[in-house]
Amino acid sequence: MKIANIVGARPQFVKAAAVSRVLRHVDTVREVLIHTGQHYDEEMSGVFFAELDLPEPAYDLGIGSGSHGQQTGRMLEAIEGVLTSERPDWALVYGDTNSTLAGALAAAKMHIPVAHVEAGLRSFNRAMPEEINRVVTDHVCDLLFAPTQVAARNLLAEGVPESRIQICGDVMYDAAMRYREKAETHRHLLDRLEIVSKRYLLITLHRAENTDSPERLRIILSALGELDGDFLCVFPLHPRTRKVLAASGILEHLAPSIRAIDPVGFLDMLVLEQNAKLIGTDSGGVQKEAFFYGVPCVTFRDETEWVELLECGWNRLAPPHDVHAVLAALRAALTISPLPSVSPYGDGYTAERIVNRIVTDQDSSDAQNLTR
Repeated sequence: MKIANIVGARPQFVKAAAVSRVLRHVDTVREVLIHTGQHYDEEMSGVFFAELDLPEPAYDLGIGSGSHGQQTGRMLEAIEGVLTSERPDWALVYGDTNSTLAGALAAAKMHIPVAHVEAGLRSFNRAMPEEINRVVTDHVCDLLFAPTQVAARNLLAEGVPESRIQICGDVMYDAAMRYREKAETHRHLLDRLEIVSKRYLLITLHRAENTDSPERLRIILSALGELDGDFLCVFPLHPRTRKVLAASGILEHLAPSIRAIDPVGFLDMLVLEQNAKLIGTDSGGVQKEAFFYGVPCVTFRDETEWVELLECGWNRLAPPHDVHAVLAALRAALTISPLPSVSPYGDGYTAERIVNRIVTDQDSSDAQNLTR
C-alpha cells in the first residue's frame, strides 16, 4: 500500500510528522512524502524536518510564494505530475493551506482516495482564505478525520455522510506531548534571548486578515506596548509580517517592550510557548499549544475555529479594532485561573487511529476487488 503524504507549510510539518512516524512502522505501507515548497527556507522549513525527524521529501516541488491563485495553480499542476508517476492508494492532506487544497483537488480529480487530517474546522468567515480551503477540501475528500465533536457536527451540518467522518483527536496534541521533553534541550534559548520564564509574553502574527492590514497590526502592537508591568513581548516575525511592518514603517517604531526576533524552529517555539506568561496569536496551532502547555492565550482575530478553547475559558478573542479592547483582553488573560480539567483533543494517539482507519479501509477495498 502506498500513501502520498502532502505537506507544504510549518503547521503541516508538525501534523505530518506525527502520522509519518506511525506509517513508517507499518510493514505493508510505503510513504511518499511530497513537499510543495509553500514554506521553503531553512527557518520556515528545513529546521522543522530535522527536529521532527521527518524523512527527506521524495519530491520537493519548490513552488514558493505567490498570489493564492498562482500558488495553488502551480501546486495543482506539480502534484498531479507526482501522483501520475507514483499512483498512490491514498493521499493525505493536512489543515487549511493552499497546499492542502491543491493536494486534495489533484488527488480527487485523479480518483485517488483522499483523507483530510484536521477536517471540519469552521470559522464561518469566508473572507479567510483558509476557510475556503477547509470547506472545499472537506467536500472532495473520502475520509474526514475530525479532531473534535464540534468539527464532526460541522461536517454533518453540511451534508457529509457520517460514514466518511471519524472523530479521532488532534495530531498536534500527539506532537506536543511527544516533543515536550525534547524541547527542554533547547531551554538555553531563554538565556540567549535574556528572558526569564513566566516574565514575558509570546506573540505570533501571520494571518492575512492581520498582515494585510497595517491598521490592525498597529492596534495589536500599540496594545502590547501599553501593557502594564515589566513584561517583555517576544515576537518571532513571520516573513510576511516583517515585510508589512517594514513597508508601513511600524517595525522601526516598535515599543521598547516588544522584541522582534527571527522565526524559530519547532523545538525553540515549544520552549518559548511553555515558558511564556501569556501567548497572543492569530495562529490556530499556537492557540492549541498554549492550551496543551497550560499557558493563557489571547487570539487577535474576530473568530476562531477552535471554539472549545473559548468555551472552557482558556482562550479569549481580541478582535483588533480598538486598542483599549485588545489591552483589556490581555490584562484579563494575565489573571486567568488554573487550566480547566477538560481534554477536547484526544489522548495523544490520534496518528495511530488515522493510520489504522486508512489501512483498514484499504484492506476492505482490496478484498472487495478480489471478489468481483
